[in-house]
Amino acid sequence: MHLTFTAPLWKWDARPDLWTFVTVPEEESDRILDRAEGRTRGFGSVRVDVTVGGTAWRTSIFPGEDGYWLPIKRVVRDAEGLSLGGPVRVTLRLVDF
Repeated sequence: MHLTFTAPLWKWDARPDLWTFVTVPEEESDRILDRAEGRTRGFGSVRVDVTVGGTAWRTSIFPGEDGYWLPIKRVVRDAEGLSLGGPVRVTLRLVDF
């Protein structure tokens, strides 16, 4: 399953010094939830391959209040010139599905 979407970059209030995320939109989050039922990892996470611009990596997305949350590392933000509140174009591929 491949998904592509654009969403804003935001800081997690609990640890704004460390964590930034992009929220997977509701429709895409619902598709992931349907596909991942019974196959999630710790904290309900789902393994994904991610591409943002020219940067690709493997990570997990986590269920949040408004959809799955995708963590965006500082190295990715720096390499792709991402800024808080700015749009991030993301391609996700669920791993092992």
